[in-house]
Amino acid sequence: MSRYLIGIDVGTSSAKAVLIDEKGGVVKVVAPEYPFVTPRPLWAESDPEDWWEATVKAVRSLLEGIDPGDVAALGLTGQMHGLVLLDADGKVLRPCIMWNDQRTGKECAELTEAVGAAEVLRITGNPVLPGFTAPKIRWVQKNEPEIWAKAAHILLPKDFIRHRLTGAFATDVSDASGMSLLDVGARRWSPEMLDACGVKAEMMAKVLESPEVSGRVSAAAAKSTGLPEGLPVAAGAGDQAAGAIGCGIISPGVVSCTLGTSGVLFAHAEEFAPDKEGRLHAFCSAVPGKWHFMGVQLSSAGAYQWYHKTLGGGASMSDLDAEAAGVPPGSEGLFFLPYLTGERTPHPDPHARGTFTGLTLRHGRPHMTRAVLEGVTFGLRDALEIMRDLGLRPKQIVASGGGAKSPLWRQILADVFATPIVTVNATEGAAYGAALLGGVGAGVFDDVGEACRSVLRETSLTEPGPAQTVYDDFYAEFAKLYPALRESYARTAELIEKHG
Repeated sequence: MSRYLIGIDVGTSSAKAVLIDEKGGVVKVVAPEYPFVTPRPLWAESDPEDWWEATVKAVRSLLEGIDPGDVAALGLTGQMHGLVLLDADGKVLRPCIMWNDQRTGKECAELTEAVGAAEVLRITGNPVLPGFTAPKIRWVQKNEPEIWAKAAHILLPKDFIRHRLTGAFATDVSDASGMSLLDVGARRWSPEMLDACGVKAEMMAKVLESPEVSGRVSAAAAKSTGLPEGLPVAAGAGDQAAGAIGCGIISPGVVSCTLGTSGVLFAHAEEFAPDKEGRLHAFCSAVPGKWHFMGVQLSSAGAYQWYHKTLGGGASMSDLDAEAAGVPPGSEGLFFLPYLTGERTPHPDPHARGTFTGLTLRHGRPHMTRAVLEGVTFGLRDALEIMRDLGLRPKQIVASGGGAKSPLWRQILADVFATPIVTVNATEGAAYGAALLGGVGAGVFDDVGEACRSVLRETSLTEPGPAQTVYDDFYAEFAKLYPALRESYARTAELIEKHG
C-alpha cells in the first residue's frame, strides 16, 4: 500500500496542501499565498491562474524528499460559491467572483421571483444569497454579455484545479449545493434553477459523491507538479464539508464550530429537511447519501485578524488575548457586531456592517479585544439557537480553525454556547478532510466513517464555567442590535452608492 495522501485546499488567500501518512499523521503542510482584490466596495475577485501556480508550488514542495510513487491519492477542497468561467478551450474568461462578494442583491431577488421563494427552498434547501454562484452568473449575463457569450464551462474554485490536474469537468455534491443550482434532495442539477438562470445543462460539471474518483492526473499535470501520472483525484468537498470530515462530524449529535476567515456552525443530518424559513444552509454532506445544516458567519477569525492589524497597535494576538483575559465577561457593556463583509446567518444582508456599540471612557484596548471575541461568538450562537429550534441538541462542539488555538476564545465559546468545547488532533482543517476523502476513493479506507475513526482523537476539553449565565444576559442584548441597526445599514449603503 502506498504511504501518503495529499489534500489541497484552494482557499481565499492561499493554496494549502497537506501530506499525511496512512495513519493520519501530518508529514508536511505548505500554503503558498496569492492576492485577491476588491475593485469596488463589497466586491471580491481572484485570478484562478494564481491558484494553479500556487498549487503547483505547493505540491512540488510536499513531494520533496519522498517518492511520488508512494502517494496513493489526492483530494480537493476549497472556497465555496466562487464563479469560474472558461471558454470552450478551457481558458479563464474573467477573474473569479468570490464567495465573499456581495454585489448581486438585485440578481438574488430576480431569481427568487422567477422561481418562487418557497420553491427555491424546496429545491435547493436555501434562499438565493449574494455569495452564491447563480446570482453571479446572472450578474455577468447582465453586465458583461461579451464574457457570457464566450462561456462554455461553469466551475467552482477547487474544480478549476481538478480540471488542470485531470482534464475532467467535475464537482461534488457538497460544493455544488452552494450554487443555488442543485436539487439538494435529489443530489443532481435542478432543471428549474438552470432555466431560471439561463444556463445550459452542458455547461455544468458532472456531479459526484465526495469520495468518488473524479479523474486521474494527466501527463501534462504530472510534468508540472511532479505527481505520478494516473494518480486518482477524489471529487472532494466544499471547504466546510471537508473540514467537517477532518473534525469527525459524520453522525448526529456532534456539531463543529470553525473559526476561520469565516465562521461556521456545522451539524450532520441523516435526511434532507431544510428549515422552512431558510435560516440555515441545508447542503449535501461529504458523507455519501447524507446532508448537513450549516450556519455561516462571513467574518469570524477574519474579524479578529482585521482588528489585530487595524487597532492592535503592533501587539501579537497572544498579547491581545492576555489583555482581554483580564476583562470581565460582557466587556463592561461594550458590544461588537462582526458584520465586516455583510452577513449570512441569520441575517442574509450584504449591507450589514461591523459596529462597536457601548463605548465609554472606561473602555480600552483590552475591552475592545474581548468584545471582538465575544461578538463573533454571539453571532455564531445565533446559528446554534436555530439548530436548537430544529431539535438539534449537541452534547459537545468540536472547535477548529485558527481561532480555536486560543484558550481564551475556547472558554468564551464554551460559556456562550453553554456546551463543552473539544479539539481534535487534526488541525489542518479542510485540506486534511480532503486527504481523507482521497484515501477513501483510493481504497486506503473502506468508507468515510472508517477514515475518521482511524485517525481522529480528542486533544482538549473546555467545560462551560460560571460566566455562561452572564453571557446569557449579554447575548439577549446583542440579539437586539442588528434589528435596531438594519435600516441604518441600508441607508448607509445607499449613501455610499450615491456619493462614491
